[in-house]
Order: sequence, then structure tokens, then C-alpha cells
Amino acid sequence: MSFQPVLPASGYGGWLLLKRTMPAQEKAFQQAPVNQRDAQYFRDKIGTVTSAEDLVSDRRLLKVALSAFGLEQDINAKAFVKKVLSDGVDSPEDLSNRLADKSYRAFAASFGLDGTQLPKTLGEGFADALLDQYYARQFEAAVGEQNDSFRFALNAEREIGKLAASPASEDTKWFTIMGNKPLRQVFEKSFGLPSGFSNLDIDQQLRVLKSRAQSQFGAPTVRQFSESAKMEKLVRNYIVRDSLTTMSNSPAQNALMLLAARRGTAK
Repeated sequence: MSFQPVLPASGYGGWLLLKRTMPAQEKAFQQAPVNQRDAQYFRDKIGTVTSAEDLVSDRRLLKVALSAFGLEQDINAKAFVKKVLSDGVDSPEDLSNRLADKSYRAFAASFGLDGTQLPKTLGEGFADALLDQYYARQFEAAVGEQNDSFRFALNAEREIGKLAASPASEDTKWFTIMGNKPLRQVFEKSFGLPSGFSNLDIDQQLRVLKSRAQSQFGAPTVRQFSESAKMEKLVRNYIVRDSLTTMSNSPAQNALMLLAARRGTAK
């Protein structure tokens, strides 16, 4: 990426600096020439897309469309993407409903290219709304090139907020988190769960997540994270614990531990 976010520090202090400067940094990111060109092309052309084939046939449009949902890795899987879009989301048998990653369902639902409705690409404001998502995801990716923890934290703030406010049942929300690797990582680290936690029976995982949410945040629900204070605490716990893990695994820290052990043996 041509845009380089300014991240002067890591850890929770670095996170606070990033959050403080984000409005200015996001504005600079959007004004980068390559992003301006991609955005203008999308605005000019998306209104001509009325089928799944139209979208997958235009690589520049497809890049923006997929990236807005964190699915840019599928840019070359045109047949797969076309199937996701063409199926739609109305039937349990539709491909997007059978995939563990519900980003595909959101992608298919947003475009409405299954042939049963007026394509949503023709709606007023569609381009701007999707470009807002695209900018947010791409800014996170640029941050992630320097600090993965911050990228996961930014993603969590956006995605957990939407999930918490959704009308889905609480169990469905927890299962959604378990099926989303970035969100799962944030919760597991924030809750202090061991690395092999995901190997447990799925119902046992659900019980543990609810129990940790209750003990650490006061309720066994995902809905509670619509409260800004609880969301901030979740992210803070994640970044602090992830920073400690990184420090303990660093070569410098390992060398210090080895030196300390040798000194202890010498005594």
C-alpha cells in the first residue's frame, strides 16, 4: 500500500495515540491518489452492474466490492464469488448461508444480484455507503502492515458494535464470533483463554465465553458491548494481553530469560 499510517508506539499507549489521530489519518488515506482513482471508478461504473457476471467481469470494481467486506483474498476466485452473489441469501441452501464466514452473506445481501429483486447497485447512495466500508477496511489493512493487534482491534470495534446491536439471539451472536477468526482472537485474548480453546466442543466454548463475559463484564451477552465503556475495556484487555505475549515471545526477552536462568544456575 502507498499509504503509511503513523504509528509511533505499540502497546496500549500506541493504540491511544492512533485513536487520537485517526480522523486526520483516515482523511489523508482517502485523499491518497490511488484511493481517489479507485473510488471515482467505482462511483462511475457501479450503476452499470445489474448481475453477478457484470461485477466479477470488472476486476477494478470487484476489488473494491470484495475489500469492503474483508474478502479481497477471493479476487481471483471469480466462479466462487459469482455463485455467492447469484444464489442470494433467502434460502438456507444458498452458498453464503452455508459458509462459516458470514461476511459472504453480508456481501451477497448488500449487492442484491440474485435476480429476484432490483439490484441494490442502482440505489441512491449505494456507492458512497460501500466506499465508506472500503475505506475503513483498507485503512485497517494499512495499519495491519505495521501492527496486527491494532488492525484486529479496529475491526473488533466496527464489527462487534454492529453485531451487538443486531436482533439475532445471543447464542447466534456468540456463534458468529466463534466463526470469525479476527473476532475470535480478540475475545479469546481479552478473556485470557488458552491457545487450545478452539479445540473444545462448540457448546462448551459457548458456555465458557458466556461465563467469562459475565465475570469480567457483568453480563453473559454480546449485546452489552454496544456500551462504549465495555467495548473500550474489551479492546484494552486484548491489546495489553497481546502486547505481553509479544514481549514474552520476542528474541530479546527470551535472551534475558536465558541469561537470568544461567545466573541462577551459577549461584
